[in-house]
Amino acid sequence: MMEDSPFKGQVVVITGGAGAIGAAIGLLMGRSGARIALWDLNRTALDAIAADLSAQGIDCCVHAGDLTLETEVEAAHAMTLAAFGRVDMLVTATGISPREDAVTQPVGNWQRSLDVNMTSVFLASRIIVREMLERGVKGRIVHLGSIMGLSGGGLYPNLAYHATKGAIVNMTRAMACEWAPHGIRVNSVAPTWVDTPFIGALKADPDAMRKIAEVTPLGRIARPEEVAHGVAFLLGAQSAMITGHTLPIDGGFLAR
Repeated sequence: MMEDSPFKGQVVVITGGAGAIGAAIGLLMGRSGARIALWDLNRTALDAIAADLSAQGIDCCVHAGDLTLETEVEAAHAMTLAAFGRVDMLVTATGISPREDAVTQPVGNWQRSLDVNMTSVFLASRIIVREMLERGVKGRIVHLGSIMGLSGGGLYPNLAYHATKGAIVNMTRAMACEWAPHGIRVNSVAPTWVDTPFIGALKADPDAMRKIAEVTPLGRIARPEEVAHGVAFLLGAQSAMITGHTLPIDGGFLAR
């Protein structure tokens, strides 16, 4: 744990916690004093990340389950309460990107995108806010969006991803307005392409990486820890007057 521990003793739930960005957020928040609850479908990855966090002296618990199902979200929440007794912050980092042409995409793939990218966010947010309201906690929520939720352009057809990440922008606004009277802040981040396995196919394509550099003023993709720092800012006291906002972490992509 760092000497500077702005989140000391606080509990943060991270959905999609087995992914590279979720893990980076957990590590940064843990080093800043928080206790970490990771929720994801991937039990093997969760256990490996939890072991790494524990080895660094970070309190961590995990729940493996399909977070598009209300029963699984309820089970994850119950596990977190059993371990830590409360939740102060939520980060929703679940997401899939089918990268399919809209005119040929199977309806099942479209629906799965909605379930993972939107329904899981809704379910996790409301169960944790219910608890925050019961305890009178001025909680904080950050959703993981995307530059593609603010732009219709990309390197390939990906309507389901664009649509669901666009929904995150307005879900953020609507949640912020609904829960602000209770002192609960809701924001989101909109990263550019991030150096994770999520974009593995693109990293293997020199032409795609060249195109990304061309449309990004800073000329590179982001690192997971850079996204994590943006999330930590929105969870922290320095952003106490910020709610309903989507923070691009995009190397200038949206400024073009």
